[in-house]
Amino acid sequence: MFEKLVDYCQLIRLDKPIGTLLLLWPTLWGLWIAGEGQPSAKNVLIFVAGVFIMRSAGCIINDIADRDIDKHVARTQRRPLTSGRIGTREAVGLFITFCSIALLLVLNLNLKAILLSLVGALLAACYPFMKRITHLPQVFLGVAFAWGIPMAFAAQTNSLPLICWWLMLANIFWVIAYDTMYAMADKQDDLKIGVKSTAILFGNNDRTMILMCQIMVIGLLVYIGWSLKLNYYYYMLLALSGVFALFQVSLYFTREPQNCFRAFLNNAWFGGFVFFGFVLAYLPV
Repeated sequence: MFEKLVDYCQLIRLDKPIGTLLLLWPTLWGLWIAGEGQPSAKNVLIFVAGVFIMRSAGCIINDIADRDIDKHVARTQRRPLTSGRIGTREAVGLFITFCSIALLLVLNLNLKAILLSLVGALLAACYPFMKRITHLPQVFLGVAFAWGIPMAFAAQTNSLPLICWWLMLANIFWVIAYDTMYAMADKQDDLKIGVKSTAILFGNNDRTMILMCQIMVIGLLVYIGWSLKLNYYYYMLLALSGVFALFQVSLYFTREPQNCFRAFLNNAWFGGFVFFGFVLAYLPV
């Protein structure tokens, strides 16, 4: 029984919270801006719980879709579904369970947020199959991971102002950057089995393209701060986020798989510092 519980925890990546953090931070960015620093406690609780639930569901559907592909990638060969420790029917049952819980959470929001959540669920379900049909699955993942932002604005203000879409665009560029770092770590395995990614599409320009995406993220976040007339605390934290971005550059420029993966993991710090920049920006001075 204990071993099966461990397998379930590994299936939803409870032992690897990086994905939850990368989904959580931009969702909180949206909530804090929409709530002008004081989002409702109810919305915060719903979205934090929703991030965990939907990330778990996303991991399950991803592993269902990739259960044969994962056998050929060194990093994923021991995943519970691929190794046979969890059956496909079990995984489907867990996926339905997590989606049902997410639905119960979303029903506590307003109609606009509920409708947007249906699009978000569709994006999450479709993403795992994108690597089979396009070299741009990272762009699709960017939209899926950024969808919490318009949902947060809809839940908090029942509106979707222009700043919401600028923030979503910044998040999309951020996801393309860090998920390309991630794809660089798996590039050789992906080439062997025919899986597509931006790391393969960009070829020898992979580092340049990631750097350009990082510059776009910082630039858009600066613009957002200027548009909202945020105080200097925000820019101080954004500058510290930039330090983490530079550290990531030093890692992925080596193209060593382990360093690329370390650069990917480091983005949890980048997103966290941006969030605390928004928190401090709305504190009374």
